[in-house]
Amino acid sequence: WSIADLLEATAYEVIEFLDDFPESRSAAKALAKLQLLSDVGLGYLRLGQPVNTLSGGESQRLKLVRSLAEAQGKRAVTGPTLFLFDEPTTGLHFDDVRLLSKVLHRLVDEGHSVVVVEHNLDLIRQADWVIDLGPDAGDEGGQLVAEGPPEVIACNRRSQTGKALRA
Repeated sequence: WSIADLLEATAYEVIEFLDDFPESRSAAKALAKLQLLSDVGLGYLRLGQPVNTLSGGESQRLKLVRSLAEAQGKRAVTGPTLFLFDEPTTGLHFDDVRLLSKVLHRLVDEGHSVVVVEHNLDLIRQADWVIDLGPDAGDEGGQLVAEGPPEVIACNRRSQTGKALRA
């Protein structure tokens, strides 16, 4: 393959190509990074695709990939990382939300801490701990309404999030 061929190929295609070089350290490093694209549902992107052609959701997931790749490289040296995400499911298809959820769970399983500001109930239901601020939005919010596992939040009658989780 030429450089031009690689830039026109999708991440999925390059992963398949690099699989043919199991003894190569360089291929293994590239595979690890490209696999992150696949893990967050971006394996269909061409490697040479201009960033300004990506949707908002694609851009956010690409930023996540960059953070994950940096954490992979630093993990042995610096230990666990704190990841902060602000509404990472915005604009995502439900299949992509599922992929994102797997990545977030993997981060926790690897010993990292993950804090997510989110309104997506599917993701909230999977949280270990929820901090519900309210009782309403804007000037009517910002107070601690409830905290605990999603099951506890769902039982809280003062919590709008609890009401939504019960629905």
